[in-house]
Parts: sequence; C-alpha cells; structure tokens
Amino acid sequence: GAADALGVPARFLVAHSALESGWGRSEIRKADGSPTYNLFGVKAGRSWTGSSVEASTTEYVDGVVQTVREKFRAYASYAEAFQDYAKLLRGNPRFSAVLGQQDGAGFARSLQQAGYATDPAYADKLGRIINGSTLRQALIG
Repeated sequence: GAADALGVPARFLVAHSALESGWGRSEIRKADGSPTYNLFGVKAGRSWTGSSVEASTTEYVDGVVQTVREKFRAYASYAEAFQDYAKLLRGNPRFSAVLGQQDGAGFARSLQQAGYATDPAYADKLGRIINGSTLRQALIG
C-alpha cells in the first residue's frame, strides 16, 4: 500500500487524510455533490492530466489567511487517491525527508518544511492528530 511505498506507518497517512478532510467531513466534492476521493487535498497542477474540480480553500500568504479557489485532483476511488499521494511524495525530491519517517512529529515537520501546506501551524496540527487519542481509538475500533 501507500504507507509501505513511503516507508511510514499507515497511521501517519490516516492522520494526514483526517487533517486534510476534516475526518472525512469536509472532503472535496464535485459540483453535483459526488466525491472526489481526494482525502489529502492534492491540488491539480499544470502537469496533472486526470480529472479535477475547483473548490475554495484556505491558504496562508505571508502569514495572512485568505480563501482562494484552487483546482484539486479528482479520483475514481480512495485506493487511487492513496496511490497518487504515495506517487506524489516519492516522485518529488522536496519530499525526500518524509520518506521512511517513523516519528510522527518528524513526519509532520518534514511535510510542512517541504511545502505541503501553507498553514504555519500545519506540523503541530498533524502531530497532534498522529499522537492523539481520537486516532488511536479509531484504529483500535
């Protein structure tokens, strides 16, 4: 799976998808309300040739919160979303410090330092989910 491909514990990916999708409650949707399966908030840049949708998102520009419209990747399934996430991180040298991380705080910090998100508190938020009781209970579940 994606966690094996990245060399990180699967719970890190569950935590990252929880942060990006608001525990699944704010998953990016298509105009007709159907799912995009984009649990990781992966944007559709110029090189993306697959399906995409436009949605509002919060970005931090020079420390100032702004709501902007961005294009996001749309997938056919959650499995495809996880595969693409792993491919994105493995295929981009700026994410090399994320690969093989076994420490939750280190994983979160590496993602932030690589520019995964513009939120200056991103690593703290992700680290809290990774080490939090909600995720532990969900995975025991």
